[in-house]
Amino acid sequence: MRLAGPLRIVALVVSVGLTWIVVSILLGGPGSGFPRIQQLFTSPESSVTAAPRARKYKCGLPQPCPEEHLAFRVVSGAANVIGPKICLEDKMLMSSVKDNVGRGLNIALVNDVNDLLKFIRPLHEGTLVFVASYDDPATKMNEETRKLFSELGSRNAKELAFRDSWVFVGAKGVQNKSPFEQHVKNSKHSNKYEGWPEALEMEGCIPRRSMAS
Repeated sequence: MRLAGPLRIVALVVSVGLTWIVVSILLGGPGSGFPRIQQLFTSPESSVTAAPRARKYKCGLPQPCPEEHLAFRVVSGAANVIGPKICLEDKMLMSSVKDNVGRGLNIALVNDVNDLLKFIRPLHEGTLVFVASYDDPATKMNEETRKLFSELGSRNAKELAFRDSWVFVGAKGVQNKSPFEQHVKNSKHSNKYEGWPEALEMEGCIPRRSMAS
């Protein structure tokens, strides 16, 4: 019975000592503030600085265009399901959302070959022409149509075939072939979709006048 008092004192000292050690560990030692206890309440995800989102410029381009250049993005249709998109200077000219695209060649929604010729023939010098295929760009094209596109700077217009994917930006009066053109042939051996090749996406900066200089 006489040992009860001393034992209680020893137990209290041991308890206080252990408490001090635990607190010191949690607080990171004298003068170190609360880094370790903060770590206990901080998830690994929140401790890593989130990478800043990449800034997007006109038409979603990763970099801004130089002065006197126009930003553009042209996306062909995917099979006969997803319509094409044409964006110029951050303005969506054509898309399924705007409900102004159709199967064939999308040049301000021109699909009939006669209307197409009437549309292209009177273009003024320097007029930019944006083209995005959807489903099938070639079935209704005749030799005159292909020739006109070639004169606008196309390398591939003469060989377009059934259900090819094609995106093109040209200009009336261009002296050389346009650098803005992509073409994928319809081939059952390489098609991404059953009966159709992959969709094409092209973006860049067009000099306001140099294509027609």
